[in-house]
Amino acid sequence: MNDIVYEKNAIRIKNVKNFDLAQTLDCGQAFRWSVNDKGVWSGVAFGKYIELYNDNGDIIITGSSERDFSDFWSDYFDLPRDYSAVIDSFSSNETLRLAASFASGIRILRQEPFEALCSFIISQNNNIPRIKGIISRLCENFGEPVKETYSFPSAEKLASLSVEDLAPIRSGFRAKYIIDAAKKVSSGEIDLDSLKNLSYDEAQSVLLKIKGVGPKVADCALLYGCGHIEAFPKDVWIKRAINEYFGGEIPECTKGAAGIAQQYIFYYIRENQNNKHF
Repeated sequence: MNDIVYEKNAIRIKNVKNFDLAQTLDCGQAFRWSVNDKGVWSGVAFGKYIELYNDNGDIIITGSSERDFSDFWSDYFDLPRDYSAVIDSFSSNETLRLAASFASGIRILRQEPFEALCSFIISQNNNIPRIKGIISRLCENFGEPVKETYSFPSAEKLASLSVEDLAPIRSGFRAKYIIDAAKKVSSGEIDLDSLKNLSYDEAQSVLLKIKGVGPKVADCALLYGCGHIEAFPKDVWIKRAINEYFGGEIPECTKGAAGIAQQYIFYYIRENQNNKHF
């Protein structure tokens, strides 16, 4: 269990396990975190800016009040979850055990649902540097100032815009999908906050009503924005890995936490493309 210590100008997470900042914040599940040459990570979520760094095995957070940490940062970093137990549950499959051991510092972020949805709409047929650039321009043009950066724009803000208004972010065909998502969310036709309380199948069917949202984007939004850790987004790499190393089926030991397994597999493949196992 993590020990939380509230210091004068910081929050210290002691005895932290399975929380590597680089693995968690730069594994492809979120696109607005950056690190400086001193190893300090910074980012904005839910309109709040914080910085984090590792201090002899402890995670230090600056810029957050005790209330904000309790209200959402703790859940954002999925601190209540026992990842060691999850990793142990995967150990019956040797290939998955290797991936989980290699990527054991990854935690699944609980992002703001609309930001997660739009981010993965933008991710379609795209690479990470370009995804980050589009999202950065989206926030700069339509978000609110936060410290020296910007918040992610609200659904209401984006719903008031046209596809032509989004030209400065250079998102191409994705602009019309962003606008459609914003209109459906801002009108109440789709209640993203309610999705966490629906079954996975019900929640996915809701998101598929948005133009340009297929199963992969829906699963990403559910996994990274709505707490559905059973969601299993499948891109080309993951499909290949499942076919080649798991016989075409997700291992039974991942049931209920397949999304965490997916992130371990994805990260392991990305970092070990020449590895004999992947």
